[in-house]
Amino acid sequence: MQNTLFDQVFRDNEGQIVIAQMPNLPLIVWIVASLLKILFTTGKINLGLDLLAFGSLFTWAWEELFQGVNYFRRALGLLVLVGLIAWKIQ
Repeated sequence: MQNTLFDQVFRDNEGQIVIAQMPNLPLIVWIVASLLKILFTTGKINLGLDLLAFGSLFTWAWEELFQGVNYFRRALGLLVLVGLIAWKIQ
């Protein structure tokens, strides 16, 4: 089977097209912390949830960048990582 650019970008090592996957632990933590920030809008709890959300999304992006199943997932990790850093720098 010929390994095309499309295959390298969108397929995993089993030949399946992978664009989205079930959320892993860092992504689940980010979702829960982000939703809880809606309830706790001020104070130390909000600050803690903000740090937890940032750290877990940073971890997810880092893992995707270096362990993503295809080039698309790795590029997605890079984009999220750069976006997170830019958001915190502003």
